Amino acid sequence: MMNRKMKKWFRKDAAAALLFLLPSGIGFAMFYLIPFGMGVMYSFQDNAVNGQFVGLTNYRDLMTSDSFRKAAIHTFYFTALSVPLMIALSLGLALLLNKNVYLRKGLRTAYVLPLVVPTVSIILIWQVLLDWNGSLNAWLSAFSFERVDWMKSDAARIAVIVVFMWKNIGYNMILFLAGLQQIPNDYYETAAIEGAGRMRMFSSITLVYLTPTMFFVVLMSIINSFKVFRETYLVAGDYPHDSIYMLQHYMNNMFMSLDIQKLTAAATIMAVCILFIVLALYAIERRFRQSME
Repeated sequence: MMNRKMKKWFRKDAAAALLFLLPSGIGFAMFYLIPFGMGVMYSFQDNAVNGQFVGLTNYRDLMTSDSFRKAAIHTFYFTALSVPLMIALSLGLALLLNKNVYLRKGLRTAYVLPLVVPTVSIILIWQVLLDWNGSLNAWLSAFSFERVDWMKSDAARIAVIVVFMWKNIGYNMILFLAGLQQIPNDYYETAAIEGAGRMRMFSSITLVYLTPTMFFVVLMSIINSFKVFRETYLVAGDYPHDSIYMLQHYMNNMFMSLDIQKLTAAATIMAVCILFIVLALYAIERRFRQSME
């Protein structure tokens, strides 16, 4: 009798949850799932209007396209370079601000400000800083250094990485702070009594208990690195330097030329790559948890 009542209660609870999730599910399907499914369908056709099935022709054209290969290489190079650097810096800042340092609350607010200020407004400041006649080059000239054409040379990659990290490092820092505050101080006190050093406590306690947070931060950082087009477009314009020409630029150019087939094929490839990275991270995190158990 009790089991029946519990089953009925669970059924009612599940029905109520599904009812509340239904509006969000409909919106997600209408604006994300259905358009993505249609995009995948268009990538196998020769035309977006009454097109015929052409198999993998559009994908073969992408693989032979120099501009697509260049955009893909630059995108993955940017992700491989910026994400580990941002993880290390945000974790270091979180460890620092987790202690009783001077002006801790003010520093936390300063690092989070880029998340609440509109990107377009902030990019204007970066344009002033990185322009040939901007503030940064003025400072370089004042110290007898040569001016650098930041957005029209190989230095553009460094500038974009700095803008990307400045925009997202506060979000990662907050997540790491939340994870650090969940670790009991008793573990550190016990380790200190047993003679463990700082590096030993960091590797055996901090990193171990930050594993779920680390997994989420790495995942979000990788996803955000694939969305750097907005900052790059606003700073460098329609036609950036080759070093920062990425997949989003390629897809934007295909959209401007109304080449829907290559656009959707490139978007599908990028989505599959992101999915593969996410699944790989899930597998690594699962194995790590099993090894710790």
